[in-house]
Amino acid sequence: MTDAISVSLTRQSGLLQELSVIANNIANASTDGFRREAAVFAEFVRELPEQASASMGSLRGHYTDLSTGTMRKTGGALDLAIEGAGWFGVGRDGDVLLTRAGHFMLDNEGNLVTPMGDPVLDEGGAPVTLPPNTSEISVGPDGTITADGFGVAQIGVLSAEAEDLVRAGDNLWRTTGALRFEDTPRVRQGFLESSNVSPVEEMARLIETQRLYEAGAALQTDEHERIQALIEALGRN
Repeated sequence: MTDAISVSLTRQSGLLQELSVIANNIANASTDGFRREAAVFAEFVRELPEQASASMGSLRGHYTDLSTGTMRKTGGALDLAIEGAGWFGVGRDGDVLLTRAGHFMLDNEGNLVTPMGDPVLDEGGAPVTLPPNTSEISVGPDGTITADGFGVAQIGVLSAEAEDLVRAGDNLWRTTGALRFEDTPRVRQGFLESSNVSPVEEMARLIETQRLYEAGAALQTDEHERIQALIEALGRN
């Protein structure tokens, strides 16, 4: 395998993974609270004696854009969004996970849960539970829940360091570091935070990445044909 093909294959592998990342972003453009990802490439350049330098690019990781999405008014009593920093706490298998998707509902026991059935946690880490037959639910900016005029719970709004966040699936995150409570949370009732994916920008990235991938494939084909022609020429001599 020649240096040209080796370099191209390394780049192609990274571009294929970037295409997967972009496709996932586009698929989640309408997912509430979703955070877009981007691929991070690195380039290694080595100087060769009496030759042009060799350059090799490869995928080195992924970057998550944690900027907030736009607020969309729904009017739903249990649709909640956080303005600024912070995450809703969600319990799953004994762990505290984080989400920005605030489309919640009540289960048969009156627990506030996500669409997947995971309990939403209060400021003490316990599931938020509302009294049975509650007719009017109000949520204050600090996350305090009032049921028929009586305060019953306060939704926990948590913070974590960006570098400690890891995707946990189902639009949830876990942190490898410490969790802390937001001192001045800003919760909005009747709103949902949209995904921060821009479909137009992602489509532009998709087209650009596809063209780069096709260019690499063409380079490999040309190099293969060059080597084949050389071998055939040597065989005739």
